[in-house]
Amino acid sequence: MMEKTVKVPGPDHPITIEPNPRRVVVSVAGRIVADTRAALTLREGVYPPVQYIPRNDLDMALFARTTHSTYCPYKGDCAYYSIPVGGDRSVNAAWTYEAAYPAVSQIDGYLAFYPDRVDSIEVQP
Repeated sequence: MMEKTVKVPGPDHPITIEPNPRRVVVSVAGRIVADTRAALTLREGVYPPVQYIPRNDLDMALFARTTHSTYCPYKGDCAYYSIPVGGDRSVNAAWTYEAAYPAVSQIDGYLAFYPDRVDSIEVQP
């Protein structure tokens, strides 16, 4: 097995994580699957900001862990969840870093969502 490259965020690839005091609501197939005021907003390079939501604010009964996995040299190993009520569109709709690298350890165990695999990710006032 090849050794995984570990990179640290910096000027060439910045990553910031900040608490989001606003309410974040995620819905799938007309059901609210996440509702929180404890999201973390992760900004990485040129990518759009991503809301990471703590598991306590998710309806985990609606999620199914999949065997899909990926690797990010800045964040670590990534696991995925499908949301069966959303059908085929919501396969691997959410991801999580369960042992995130130290530079991004705040997102450990939080879940984030692909916007095109859920109905909406609302960041409310």
